[in-house]
Amino acid sequence: MKISKINLYEVIVPAKRGAIQSSTINKPLHKLSRGTEMGWSIQFDELSKILIAIELTNGVTGWGECYRGNDIEAVKQVAEKFVGMSIEKILRQQLPIPYTRIYDGFECAIWDCFARLKNIRVVDLLGGAVRDKVKVGSWSSHRATAEVGEISSNFAAMGYDCIKFKTDLEDDIEAWATSIKSASPEMKIIFDPNERWISSSEVKTRIDQLKQIGNTFCIEDPIPRWKIEEYAQLRNYSPIPIVLHVSLPYVDHGQRIHDAIRAIQHQAVDGFNFNCGLAHFQKLDHLATAADMFCWHGSEIDLGIMEAMYLHSCAAAQSCEWPSDIFGRLIREHDLLKKSISIEPPYAYLPEGPGLGVEPDMEAINNYLINTIQV
Repeated sequence: MKISKINLYEVIVPAKRGAIQSSTINKPLHKLSRGTEMGWSIQFDELSKILIAIELTNGVTGWGECYRGNDIEAVKQVAEKFVGMSIEKILRQQLPIPYTRIYDGFECAIWDCFARLKNIRVVDLLGGAVRDKVKVGSWSSHRATAEVGEISSNFAAMGYDCIKFKTDLEDDIEAWATSIKSASPEMKIIFDPNERWISSSEVKTRIDQLKQIGNTFCIEDPIPRWKIEEYAQLRNYSPIPIVLHVSLPYVDHGQRIHDAIRAIQHQAVDGFNFNCGLAHFQKLDHLATAADMFCWHGSEIDLGIMEAMYLHSCAAAQSCEWPSDIFGRLIREHDLLKKSISIEPPYAYLPEGPGLGVEPDMEAINNYLINTIQV
C-alpha cells in the first residue's frame, strides 16, 4: 500500500491570554536559535507548527505534527522522499531520513498511518499498554511571586497535584514554594531552570531553602548539562530528586540517547525527562527501566496530534510514572482536534480507536493556517 500524497499545514496557534507568564515579565522560552535570533529570544507560541497528513492509495490517512520552528520548504523536501513508498516497507524503527527536528513529525504520521491501515492502535506497535491513563502535571513559566499561590490553587481545584515552573536566578523560588504550600498544601513543584542556575553553589543554596518547605517534587536541569560530575555531587547533596532532561529534538545542542546512559553510569540523577518520538522514547524507557529509575514525557507545549503521540509512548513505557508535560490545551487557544484528549487531572487517558485515536479539526486548522503545501 503506497503513499499517494502528503499534505502539509503550517499553523500558528497562540497561547491563551496570561497563560504563559506574568504581564510584568518578558522571558521568551524558545531555547534554540532561529535564523539571526539567539536562543531565549522568541516566545514559543510565535513560531509555527507544521501538521503532516500522509494519505495512502486506499484513502487511509495518518497524521503527524512537527516541533515548532521548522521551515515548511524543508518539510516539503522530506515529504517528497516518502511519496510513492510502500507504507509497509518503511522501517518504522529508523526512518530513511536524517534525524532533525522534522523527523519525529514524519514518524508520528507514518506510525499513525500504518496502525490505521492495520486497524490497531499506535500503542500496540510499541508492545501494548502497561497503563490506560498517564499522570500529567500543570505548568507555568516565570511568575511574579504574588501570583504564584493563586495559580497553584486554581490548578489544584482542577485536580492537578503537580505544577512545573520555568525559573532562573532572578526568581524567588523559596517564596514561590512557601506561597504554594499555603494556597494548595498537596501541590508538588517541579522547578526547571533549563541549566540557568549556572553553578553548584547556587543550586545548593536553593536546595537548602526548598528542603525545609518540603513540597518540591524535583529539580530539572539545574546547571549546564555537560557538568555531569557536578550533577552527581548535587544528587548526593540533595534530598530533592535531581532530574536530567534528554530532549532529542535539541539536536543542535547535541542531545543524544547516550546522555541518559552517561548519567546512569555516573549515578548523577534520580530520573529523567525524556522528549522525542515513538521509537526513541521506547529506547530511553528501556534504559530507565533497566536502571530502576522513573521518567516523564517532556514536550514543547504542543498541539493535540503530538500530545496523542506522547500518550501512546507513555502508556507503553514501564518507567513513565512521573507527571508528564501533556498540558498544551491548558496553554494554547486550541489543540486542533475534533475531540480533545480526555484529561481528568491528574490523569490523561489513552485515546481509543485505531492509530493515534484522534481526529484533526480541519475547520480549526484552517482558522490558524498560514501556509499549505500538497506533495
